[in-house]
Amino acid sequence: MLLDPEKAMFVPGATPLLLLSGAPFHEALPPLATEDRSLPTCEGWSIVPKHTLCVVDGPGEHGAVIPSLAALVLGEADMSAWCGDAARAGGAVVLSVERLPEVVDVPALMNGAPTRGGFMALIA
Repeated sequence: MLLDPEKAMFVPGATPLLLLSGAPFHEALPPLATEDRSLPTCEGWSIVPKHTLCVVDGPGEHGAVIPSLAALVLGEADMSAWCGDAARAGGAVVLSVERLPEVVDVPALMNGAPTRGGFMALIA
């Protein structure tokens, strides 16, 4: 499924973050609430970050293609920098949220009840 790039926000960093709003596979992602408060790994999910397209692939029919060149990349970075961060980290944290935030507050996102997702390993 093609996801509107306006529903994606790429946040660069040591472990890059991809925020998705209106993801059709929201319920298929693991909830963030874990007993030890650690970030879950999305078993059976992977991410393929490329400069022009980013693929989030899950089990069965779950997944999306995001036209990353047209999506929002936070800060001074560009999509190439985000892809480099993902390569160094071996993947990215993908979070499905109700709506994209105006200001990224990672602790607030991690504690948000409707937020689902976790770390997805990179497939180069």
